[in-house]
Amino acid sequence: MPSIDLTGKVAVVTGSGRGLGLAYAHALAAHGASVVVNDIDETVAEQAVKSITEAGGTAVAEVVPVGTTEAAERLVNRAVEEFGRLDILVTNAGILRDKVLWKMTDEDFDAVITTHLKGTFTCARAAAVRMREQGEGGSLILVGSPAGQRGNFGQTNYSAAKAGIAAFARTWSMELGRAGITVNAIVPVAATAMTETIPAFAPYIEAMRNGDPLPDFLRKGEGFGTPEDCAALVPFLASGAARSVTGQAIGIGGDKVALWSHPQEISAAYADGGWTPDTLADAFPTSVGAELQSVGIPAPKLPEA
Repeated sequence: MPSIDLTGKVAVVTGSGRGLGLAYAHALAAHGASVVVNDIDETVAEQAVKSITEAGGTAVAEVVPVGTTEAAERLVNRAVEEFGRLDILVTNAGILRDKVLWKMTDEDFDAVITTHLKGTFTCARAAAVRMREQGEGGSLILVGSPAGQRGNFGQTNYSAAKAGIAAFARTWSMELGRAGITVNAIVPVAATAMTETIPAFAPYIEAMRNGDPLPDFLRKGEGFGTPEDCAALVPFLASGAARSVTGQAIGIGGDKVALWSHPQEISAAYADGGWTPDTLADAFPTSVGAELQSVGIPAPKLPEA
């Protein structure tokens, strides 16, 4: 495996002031890329830039909430103005407005869809235009979630957005392949502000903050670790070592990396002349409905006391 070297490459990482986004920005900078950090809080963004530059990297901040075409173009233009080009886009920016379906408001729904789904679309479109003009390929790395792969209670808006982002990766990989632009969705699992609200994880995250390592049943069994554990995937996908990897959803967390399957037919039945409601009722339970698919993110398998 060649050493990952992104020297001369330029990246935009949305939502990179803290958490997973900051870890992605640090990882890209550590491997030589110049990074445009993005956040809605100027102080947070500048602190992120400072942490990257103090570690020997190169970064600037662009403070703008993603979602609009104007914001996307600002981010791409900042990369070009500061560093002369754009090679890598990581669409990490996101918010949560969790509520069950019957309590979710239009505002809750629209805010999450605008940031996650429309923000990914507008930023990727602006980046693709620039990368195609440059004619040297590039990498779009879209941040998904297990909620988008399997659904999650109370996350109508978030699950839908993340499922759409995985579909973006499949579609855009086909559309941008001839331009040498790879497009992949990553599915990170890490100790963040969201996962620390899960009761099963909370005590282990607190212990980690006090200096204790996460146990193997989390790092290996659940694929759950730190944001830095997830960050390794980003420089890899942005590098020449991953030129043949596109259109994929790749999970990472703790000591685990995994390839998610694409939705596909898993069983089928046939009726001459087509189906009626009655023939479906007769055949479904013993044919295609014999083993229905599960939904939701599986609960952590905790060790027995």
